[in-house]
Amino acid sequence: MADYKGIKGFTIPNVSSDPDNPIQGQIWYNSTSATLKGALPGVGTWASGGNLNTSRYAGAGTGTQTASLAIAGGGAPGITAKVEQYDGTSWTEIADVNTGRSEGGGAGTTTAGLFFGGDKPPPASALTETWNGTSWTEVGDLNVAVLYHGGDGTSTAALQVSGSSGADVEQWNGTSWIEIADVSAARSTLASVGSTTATLAFGGREPTMTAATEQWNGTAWTEVNDLNSARGGLGGAGISTSALAFGGQDQPTAGSYDYTESWDGTSWVEQSDLATARGMIKGGGTSTSASAFGGTTDGGSTQVASTEEWDAPDTTTVTVTTS
Repeated sequence: MADYKGIKGFTIPNVSSDPDNPIQGQIWYNSTSATLKGALPGVGTWASGGNLNTSRYAGAGTGTQTASLAIAGGGAPGITAKVEQYDGTSWTEIADVNTGRSEGGGAGTTTAGLFFGGDKPPPASALTETWNGTSWTEVGDLNVAVLYHGGDGTSTAALQVSGSSGADVEQWNGTSWIEIADVSAARSTLASVGSTTATLAFGGREPTMTAATEQWNGTAWTEVNDLNSARGGLGGAGISTSALAFGGQDQPTAGSYDYTESWDGTSWVEQSDLATARGMIKGGGTSTSASAFGGTTDGGSTQVASTEEWDAPDTTTVTVTTS
């Protein structure tokens, strides 16, 4: 037998003030303002954070918006071994990595991190170092020296994704690197986020800049919907089903981008731009709370020290209008 809800549906609640935590799709009538209102997906924005002590690009980044590591990278006058830690307000210099490199991969947190591969003249390195919150220790090398690769996961379970070595992917088990299934298309200067069982890899150069996105389920890579804007040298934050892509550049010495896109598990949606366009940028965090730091505005000659913080509420309250 049909009930009242099935026959009449839901009524729009009449309230004197907007609800504190509305859910997406919720509608109500605000009797105080005499307006019909609703909750749409939240609109994210970038805000200024504290500057790095040492400008750099193409370093490794890991952590959250309020607890990040900026690891090594390229700077003035050259490659740096310096590491800095962010507390949500300012950056503090901590212990250097044993071997300075740029274009390397990072994983983990501010107390348990991993730094692997990168550019240590001569160009490619297989070096891997772990961070215990106090010092860096060299551990088992990658099987193949690589730079310009993606990196994600934790200090004991990480992925090295594609890069200069081709389509190769390697998995770190806390002791050694193991070669696993290749990505569908080899590319460098890509970004990747997630874990060893659920990763999203996006953007890069193969050899022209690409918008391609691939998803890893722990067994195989699957091509999914592309970014709206092809680019390499971009930053990423989040997980395989909810991610953020920001910044990037065209060819290595060409213009930089301020683009930001969010991934909802199915497609990429354009969001508010970064305040400063830059490539070879790094960051950390989630799709709703992330940090973006460092980078270059012109392919490497000008390094950036600034940090930007991304915040996206779950919902945004809007007034319903008719015409």
